[in-house]
Amino acid sequence: MSSAVLQAPAAGVASARVDAPWASPHTIGTRGTAKQAQQARRLQAGCRHRGRLATASAANASSAGGAGAAAEDEVDIVVIGSGIGGLSCAGLLAKYGKKVLVCESHDVPGGAAHAWTVRAPDGDGLYHLESGPSLYSDMAGRGRGANPLAHVLQALGEPLDLLRYKNWNVVLPEGTFLTEVGASQFIEVLHEVRGPEAAEEWRRLQEFMRPLAAAATMLPPVAFRQDLGVARTAALRYLPQILSNGAAASQLTGPFSKVVDAAGIRDPFTRNWLDLLSFLLSGLPANGTIAAEVAFMFAQWYSPDCYLEFPRGGSQAMVDALVRGLEKHGGRLQLRSHVQQILVEDGKAAGVQLRGGRTIRARQAVVSNASSPDTLRLLPAEAVPPAWRQSVDDTPLCPSFLHLHLGFDATGLEDLELHHIVVNDWDLPGGVTAPQNVVLISIASVIDPGLAPAGKHCLHAYVPATEPYELWAGLDRRSEEYRRLKEERSRVLWDAVRKVIPDIDSRVELSMVGTPLTHERFLRRHRGAYGPAIRAGEGLFPWHTTPLARLYCCGDFTFPGIGLPAVAASGAITANSLASVDQHLSLLDELGV
Repeated sequence: MSSAVLQAPAAGVASARVDAPWASPHTIGTRGTAKQAQQARRLQAGCRHRGRLATASAANASSAGGAGAAAEDEVDIVVIGSGIGGLSCAGLLAKYGKKVLVCESHDVPGGAAHAWTVRAPDGDGLYHLESGPSLYSDMAGRGRGANPLAHVLQALGEPLDLLRYKNWNVVLPEGTFLTEVGASQFIEVLHEVRGPEAAEEWRRLQEFMRPLAAAATMLPPVAFRQDLGVARTAALRYLPQILSNGAAASQLTGPFSKVVDAAGIRDPFTRNWLDLLSFLLSGLPANGTIAAEVAFMFAQWYSPDCYLEFPRGGSQAMVDALVRGLEKHGGRLQLRSHVQQILVEDGKAAGVQLRGGRTIRARQAVVSNASSPDTLRLLPAEAVPPAWRQSVDDTPLCPSFLHLHLGFDATGLEDLELHHIVVNDWDLPGGVTAPQNVVLISIASVIDPGLAPAGKHCLHAYVPATEPYELWAGLDRRSEEYRRLKEERSRVLWDAVRKVIPDIDSRVELSMVGTPLTHERFLRRHRGAYGPAIRAGEGLFPWHTTPLARLYCCGDFTFPGIGLPAVAASGAITANSLASVDQHLSLLDELGV
């Protein structure tokens, strides 16, 4: 759900047709006056995608598409989908000298990280709305332990303009308080909320985590590849680190709950907090989240002098940087290019066929940034071995999302925080994973005022991968039943926002709701899912090769899994596997890792 924590799915392929993202006109401004209703009827014409309005790369890329488009019909590698994983893979492949083409079904790149704009109902300015990532850290990090997306952006020569901060607000059953990243402040919070024993337990956990955090960062993911060359790019290159951290590394592959138990953490609040952090990382509580993922987060969040970051321009700024890097190195992004089928010849992936019949052949490989179920749907049935299909069918899925996007008057809200996490009840069955129990709120214009009209704010609230798809399956999105269910299920989001801004109802001039069907439609996510619910100790994320020769996959259905750093790493590993070992080593030297 983030570059360190909160990350909606880095989608592979998205819908070709966009009317009003996440909403249709009757879902907008439904809470108010006749004037608001009149504004809502005008709103659909005011919806625009940031990528189409604000990025030259997207504009340049969007001309090619259907059967009649004049473009190359043969490349080295075709990448299906322009999520963060797909763009990371394609950009590095272009840097490696490959002739690479990214085919994106949507009219804007970015997958779940894409953004769009809606003109304010009074016509004065634009609200910039985001569907995915909201909480970032270490986006400019260097060295072995840096965020893998930072490594990709450094390799492409595309740094981000990052705004730094430390605080985030939490609204818990125990009360409301500000916390911050860093080594000591949370100890003060624990001392106040739970007393000296809980604070001492946290100090003990920090000490226990130090060697695990060092082990989690001893091998940069960008060093991995899926062939024997990994012996040179990872094992031999980092042998001293492997030898010195081997004992701690053995604890990283199991669930984080075992680490919590071994550290002697007994305080119920602290254990709930660690469940929440684990859930925000992986979509699973501590007993399902791999310890390595939490150890990596501890290395970033609970070390001295650390901070959170927000890319100026929001999530689309990351996407734009990846697209610029891709094109700078000779790669191409082709928007409104819906892949209808992956071509298979002589048992190998040979290219793709777009909607409309145009064929693009791939001399070396096809890389799918779509989910595994969606990738299988692109293949001829006879090309999919039964065991592979069964494995994909058997993969458990995280639930989906419910989103609320608001534009509102910011008068008198000068002390508002950027991020808020609301937990309603620790003791519900399922805890933090219980439907509608946890709500995340991001008000990006607090730190980047350019994302909203002057004197106003844009807000994104969502339930993070706890919304059951089954409630929505089969509904007609134009039906009254669908409208009523949206209103009913979004109440928890409104209630959470009211805990932060009590008079929000009187301030709102724009509201939009997104559902699991929105995820399924616009992001082409099977069942609108956040990603695989693969529990630590019970299963492994698959690597990037597939049973079909010359077909690779990257994104959150592959190693290392869910989250912005993870999907960037998956793209890098896939690209490395398609480059020579010498090229890969040169890249590592360039990055200084």
